[in-house]
Amino acid sequence: MPLTPFQARLARLLATNRTEDSYLAGGAALHIEPNSKRFSNDLDYFHDSVERVAEAFEQDRRLLETNGYTVTVDMTLPGYIRATVRRDQETTKVEWAHDSSWRFLPTILDERVGYLLHPIDLAVNKVLALAGRDEPRDFLDTLHVHHETLPLGALCWAAAGKDPGFTPLSLLELLRRRGKVRPEDFSKLHLATPVDLSAMKGDWHCALEAAEKFIYSRPPEEIGCLYYATRRKMFVEPTADMKDVVPHYGRPGGVLPRVLEAPDEHR
Repeated sequence: MPLTPFQARLARLLATNRTEDSYLAGGAALHIEPNSKRFSNDLDYFHDSVERVAEAFEQDRRLLETNGYTVTVDMTLPGYIRATVRRDQETTKVEWAHDSSWRFLPTILDERVGYLLHPIDLAVNKVLALAGRDEPRDFLDTLHVHHETLPLGALCWAAAGKDPGFTPLSLLELLRRRGKVRPEDFSKLHLATPVDLSAMKGDWHCALEAAEKFIYSRPPEEIGCLYYATRRKMFVEPTADMKDVVPHYGRPGGVLPRVLEAPDEHR
């Protein structure tokens, strides 16, 4: 449901050309699951180098035109191309862009769209986006990942590793300035369900307060990491009683959690 039927068909076709370094990201990837809050206005494909952007665009354009789509380039810059893709009366924007290869986890293969950015990295990127711009869609999306992916505190903590220009607290301070939205600000968004703005703002303040407590609870030498619970095999926002949690740091291309099992003392 989060992709329009036209976008879903388009993404399924373009999945043919997706690779680990040419993958779906942005709002379309974030909202690919049925429980998402809104539809994306476009399809965003990220690439690990400027040269890869141009190469992927040409591959995708040939594939689209061969299959009866019209591709009109709206903007082209080094490392960024935006186009309008049409077929019959249906249309959507598609963007090809360069993004850093630094991430927490490798891209994942999805049968619906090919390779896409891992949900954890999508969530971290969204927090950084909201810190840098006051957009209603980013506010809505950040609350979504706070509930569905990782709590806001853990995302701020990790985001300082993605962008070392920030600390978790400086990010949190920027986020405190966001969320000053009005009902009409959502009118341009293609929402899956109506939003309760009053409830959202209350939820936001609770998320900010909990994030601050979490940030102050963590050792400064671990800033910039995610936390992986080894027994549950999932990323978490750890509490004081969690004994099986280990830090997980990002790197170019991302890395899967690797936990060495403790030796069995009964052997």
